[in-house]
Amino acid sequence: QVHLVESGGGLVQAGGSLRLSCAASEGTFSTYTMGWFRQAPGKEREFVAAIRWSGGDTYYTDSVKGRFTVSRDNAKNTVYLQMNSLKPEDTAAYYCAAAPPYYSGSRYYTGTAYNYWGQGTQVTVSS
Repeated sequence: QVHLVESGGGLVQAGGSLRLSCAASEGTFSTYTMGWFRQAPGKEREFVAAIRWSGGDTYYTDSVKGRFTVSRDNAKNTVYLQMNSLKPEDTAAYYCAAAPPYYSGSRYYTGTAYNYWGQGTQVTVSS
């Protein structure tokens, strides 16, 4: 069982930045691929970014490429999502999730690949 806790959300003006963190309780955190998803009110959950255990492979949805950066510190059992140039359409609850390491890259774009989820942190971007 992996317990995930997100933090770092808040209210920011358009063009601003936030860094989300996701701390994992499990000692084998370093073997998991970690993903970030978001869900806005009235919308379906959508994939944002993911990073493999080594940090060498990262994946992003097109709408955040060049603005968001996913990274991880396996020594701290923590994954990060640096969000720059935020837009009002980035407003959502953001969730981190953990998935097995052996899937192909495309698999990590879907929520069903992930076994463990955090409770989420709210990000609100004002215009």
